[in-house]
Amino acid sequence: MMICPTRGKPFFLFIGVVSILFLLSVLVKITRDNDTEEGYERRGAHIISGTVKMEKHTFGNITFDNNSPFIFIGGMPRSGTTLMRSMMDAHPLVRCGEETRVIPRILSLRNQWKKSEREWRRLQEAGVTEELLDAAITAFVNHIIVGHGTLAERLCNKDPFTLKSTLYLSRVYPNAKFLLMIRDGRATIHSVITRKVTITGFDLTNFKQCLQRWNAGIELMYKQCMEVGPGRCMVVHYEKLVLHPRSMMEKILKFLDIPWNETVLHHEQFIGKKISLSKVERSSDQVVKPVNLDALTKWVGHIPDDVVKNMAKIAPMLRVLGYDPNANPPNYGTPDAEVLKKTEDVHIHGKEWYQKAVAVVNDPKRVDAPIIQ
Repeated sequence: MMICPTRGKPFFLFIGVVSILFLLSVLVKITRDNDTEEGYERRGAHIISGTVKMEKHTFGNITFDNNSPFIFIGGMPRSGTTLMRSMMDAHPLVRCGEETRVIPRILSLRNQWKKSEREWRRLQEAGVTEELLDAAITAFVNHIIVGHGTLAERLCNKDPFTLKSTLYLSRVYPNAKFLLMIRDGRATIHSVITRKVTITGFDLTNFKQCLQRWNAGIELMYKQCMEVGPGRCMVVHYEKLVLHPRSMMEKILKFLDIPWNETVLHHEQFIGKKISLSKVERSSDQVVKPVNLDALTKWVGHIPDDVVKNMAKIAPMLRVLGYDPNANPPNYGTPDAEVLKKTEDVHIHGKEWYQKAVAVVNDPKRVDAPIIQ
């Protein structure tokens, strides 16, 4: 069963129609260009022995295509993907931007076509080959990544569910790298429920069911990350990023072949400047603040007793990912001194940070009240 974020049927009906129309336009363009060898090689997708050479997008001196070293950030919702992209966005050579929402949708459509043997056979009989679909899908993804924000030397996409398609993306983007955000599932689901983050298939009144859905979703993403391999997919634990941001960002930037820059440790200074936030994303009010410890253990004491007792059976991926399902509260580690200092600042100047958080959301009621010392 597909797991996708939802905002209601009208929204996804619109997104689905737009996505399909775009794909159709790309397929028509490729077919027309294929009528003449010159036009085909000059403008369209060049398909040779199963390899897709996509149309290039050039802006100034920067050229992007499916051979570009794009960065894909994903994971289950409420696992730190927005914090990760904000820290990356603070780097002068990188631009991620807000969630596009349409990229995971188009990948989901492709997965549905592929899973249905009858539908896939019909596509092949119609001349809509896998190579042709790859060309259309990567053209769509390229346009969205390149066009939905300002340009930078390195571009990245942050859509949580995009990493359900890590294997596919690793094939059509041979130079791309992936950051899979991992967070304690108990914290993730507590956040999903308390912040009322609607996700298809998740019953927000049932903690156990949500945790089981989290387990299935993260298992799929984790297995694909492992299959792609550590050279291209890096697992990033949210807790480690919060506790040790400097050492973690050093590892992440090295993995991505991006030079170190101190700005990644001070993303809050670039909110509203280099970093733009969506007023409808549920994490926007949190990432206006510096990296702090407040969200790590909010879930403790808020999980039903029967779920706590059977945690290891309900969510076996907790142990696979390095969490102790029986630790309540958990011990994630000792924070760095600079994190303690920033957390203290968030508390001392709670009202000021609260006002900044309210300014970046549509619904101020969802912003947590400041902790006054």
